[in-house]
Amino acid sequence: MIDKPLLAAVMILLTLSLVMSYSLSTYTVVHFSYDDFHFFLRQSLAVLVGFISMIILSKLNPDKWFARIGLLLFFSFFLLMIMMQFMPSSLVDAVGGAKRWIHIGPISLAPVEFFKVGFVFFLAWSFARKLLDKNSMGILEELRTFAPYLLVFFVAVVLIAVFQKDLGQVVVLGATLMILFLFVGSSLKFFFLLLSSVFIAFIGLIFFAPHRMARIKSWWSTVQDSILSVLPFESMQNLRVEAGREPYQISNSLNAIHNGGFFGSGLGNGQFKLGYLSEVHTDFILAGITEELGFFGLTIITFMMIFIIFRIFKIASKVQNPMYYLFSIGVGLLIAFAFILNAYGISGITPIKGIAVPFLSYGGSHILAACIAIGMVLMISKKVPRDIHGNMI
Repeated sequence: MIDKPLLAAVMILLTLSLVMSYSLSTYTVVHFSYDDFHFFLRQSLAVLVGFISMIILSKLNPDKWFARIGLLLFFSFFLLMIMMQFMPSSLVDAVGGAKRWIHIGPISLAPVEFFKVGFVFFLAWSFARKLLDKNSMGILEELRTFAPYLLVFFVAVVLIAVFQKDLGQVVVLGATLMILFLFVGSSLKFFFLLLSSVFIAFIGLIFFAPHRMARIKSWWSTVQDSILSVLPFESMQNLRVEAGREPYQISNSLNAIHNGGFFGSGLGNGQFKLGYLSEVHTDFILAGITEELGFFGLTIITFMMIFIIFRIFKIASKVQNPMYYLFSIGVGLLIAFAFILNAYGISGITPIKGIAVPFLSYGGSHILAACIAIGMVLMISKKVPRDIHGNMI
């Protein structure tokens, strides 16, 4: 028996994504002279395909199909991310030097969304085969043991952060990788060594990309007073930068959230979606939802997201196969980090990373990839022991 509460929670969020893709796309529809149902129909198709994929995957025998599907996702989309850098402009447009989408007729595909699921599978599959039986290791042995995974991650960083200029996805993958290292027995010393290295690399990626540096300065100018005021060191005051205007998107995002109040302005009645917030049905969908459904609506969504992550982790805790266990944890972490990064970004706590909200943001690739990940978790959930009422034991 599959985990029906998990399936139901995912379907509730997917249904809400259909409603909001219609409500929040008003300005874009008028501005580009699209049909009123342009985004709704495209999102409906993505949700339908995702739902069918999720159900089909959930019906499969994990002992036979799980590894095959996971390996296919990892290798095919890893190769596709490499190949897309050499594809003609008729298939891959370079927007600002970044190649993120493959266009095939009316279909646009973002390989990185599917690669994330494949990468988590690769880690779970390889860790379960090679690492779980190891005893405690010294720091040098840990470096040798984890080096191949760090190499794969480094190649992914080059493909995603350098060629696609998408640092947000790297943050999600890197955070997931480090947490999974802990689950397979890495020491805290190795963890903090890795964390320090990642921080240095992260700073390097920012300093060598002018657009990222400008974004960080813009964000820092808005939060520097509240942070530096509590630091006792006079030298830290040298970190101040000239305060400019609050970033346009963040300013309007915060105003939209404030305008929503507790119960919102009503579905379809949002004002900041009318040209003030670009991509409000994608990256800023939480701000758009909060304006129309209020803090109450945002709270319900947050609890639904927490419930989905909780069910995934509960499935992980009940299965006996270590590969299933690690994959489920990885999927839960991908969803959690993506939601946190997006929520922090639209509220000005961290710089905007362009991360989609799982199951909610408009976009076929991320919806389908998320549904595939949940479908694989549902496939695993059939291995969980249950009582006669279907509850997990």
